[in-house]
Amino acid sequence: MAFSFLNFTIMNNLPPLAERMRPKSLDDYVGQKHIVGPGAVLRKAIESGSLPSMLFWGPPGVGKTTLAYIISQSLYRPFFALSAINSGVKDVREVIEKASVLKEQGEILPILFIDEIHRFSKSQQDSLLGAVERGIVTLIGATTENPSFEVISALLSRCQVYILQPLAEEDLLNLLEKAMKEDVILRDKKITIKDHEALLRLSGGDARKLLNIFELLVNAFDTPEIILTDEVVLEHVQQNMALYDKTGEQHYDIISAFIKSMRGSDPNGAVYWLARMIIGGEDPLFIARRMLILASEDIGNANPNALLLAQSCFEAVNKIGMPESQLILSQTAIYLATSAKSNSATTAIGAAMALVRQTGDLPVPLHLRNAPTKFMKNIGYGKDYKYAHSYEGNFTELDFLPDAIKGAQIYQPGNNARENESKEKLKKLWGDRYKY
Repeated sequence: MAFSFLNFTIMNNLPPLAERMRPKSLDDYVGQKHIVGPGAVLRKAIESGSLPSMLFWGPPGVGKTTLAYIISQSLYRPFFALSAINSGVKDVREVIEKASVLKEQGEILPILFIDEIHRFSKSQQDSLLGAVERGIVTLIGATTENPSFEVISALLSRCQVYILQPLAEEDLLNLLEKAMKEDVILRDKKITIKDHEALLRLSGGDARKLLNIFELLVNAFDTPEIILTDEVVLEHVQQNMALYDKTGEQHYDIISAFIKSMRGSDPNGAVYWLARMIIGGEDPLFIARRMLILASEDIGNANPNALLLAQSCFEAVNKIGMPESQLILSQTAIYLATSAKSNSATTAIGAAMALVRQTGDLPVPLHLRNAPTKFMKNIGYGKDYKYAHSYEGNFTELDFLPDAIKGAQIYQPGNNARENESKEKLKKLWGDRYKY
């Protein structure tokens, strides 16, 4: 079997297979019958010409962008498209200005499609409100995230939300058959798909990814007949598909490398993997959330400021959006990577939860119980409790664990400057109760 990695789609100056196979009408559209099938709610709205602003919520590659374009073509309406990854308030305003001119001239008003609208910051989403309210544009937003959490309530209330489902196995196989029969290049080739499990598994229900993989495989052959088996698919896709996949295995591998670089105190590695995610289009809020977790899990009380900076990073990214947020993400990643490290908070809560599971619901000692009524006080609730602030140094020795586990050692301070200081303080206060 001979292989050639010559990309003849480039030689023929043609777009990728996924683009060549993009459907042009609702009748060609694959999947989502629950909203665009005969008699379905969105199809009725399209056919009536009464189109509300809307949000398409669903996983990648299920046809959100395609459906928006088909709607615009079906209604003969201008189609403006922006991507939240590389567009800002200025871009939104420019589109709205163009739409306003069309309205003043009595022209057909456009559809404004915003891909990955969940990545727009609050101020960016706010900039859409006026135009949507006045009907200058009909907004169609696409998102892979729950719009209830990622889209501001004022905008969400003005949009109809449609949930798009992952494509079924039958839909994906029909796409491949259609491509082999109708595509300008593939229809002249003799292609046999002996196994389809690997193709479907690698695609993850993403039609665009499936067609990209299929084209990569077909381009690898320089033989008259092409036979695809699971083994052939896995061998050549794993060797040649180095694209960042936001939902697949590489997504988890790269975020793992990013976290481990910061945990291992290597800012070079941290910023490199951060750049891989940014260029690959990863959600910046996902990156910020993971750094927020690391600040507590791997740094903790060795440097409490790390958690504050990570929280500030998350809030700033949420407000500002990309591309400016890459600077904030970089600063935070470098800070976390170069910070002192401790996992004592992680091990402490783990040990405490294990102890709870082992010992069950032990009763709260009487002196620690709340006593809001006279009766409770009479039966001993709160008796012998010592208010720490009434004593010198705001401390007095008291038992704070249930009697059955009195003296248990749960928290083990990490070996770093700040926690070594805490360790000495605990030993001074508690004596033998805190032995390190």
